[in-house]
Amino acid sequence: MINKTYVGLGSNLGDSKQILREAVEQLRKLGKVSVSKLYQSPPMGPQDQPNYHNAVVELHTHLAPLDLLDELQRIENESGRVRLRRWGERTLDLDLLLYAEKNIINERLTVPHVGILERDFVVIPLLDLDAELQVNGQLLQNLELVSHSTLTVLADQAWAD
Repeated sequence: MINKTYVGLGSNLGDSKQILREAVEQLRKLGKVSVSKLYQSPPMGPQDQPNYHNAVVELHTHLAPLDLLDELQRIENESGRVRLRRWGERTLDLDLLLYAEKNIINERLTVPHVGILERDFVVIPLLDLDAELQVNGQLLQNLELVSHSTLTVLADQAWAD
């Protein structure tokens, strides 16, 4: 069975655009991929770090949720992932945001991803991929943060080609 999932991508260390491009290539090995625009956002955590590059990938995959999580963590590790502190700078962060219509809560994974509705760097790229997307019955396009976004568009959807 093929499931529609959404994966958030973030980086603010190294050549972030290239790191995210390589991550998308790895995700293409897991299934059919569509990519949002590429954005720059201010850091969510400590402010003494570089701005982030963010995007979201829609991934159609046969992998079960925890198997997909394992693959995302493998891709992070193979990219030389560095995470220096909580909410701090990182070479690559891959978050499983949504998995089909499922609500998943266990010790390793929470889907929909915690905080998804409060983060413009997640919501805006999700809307690039599906303008009618809802999370827990909430239409994303109606969220207040959509009209008060702190994002800057760096590239259109062709950035990952």
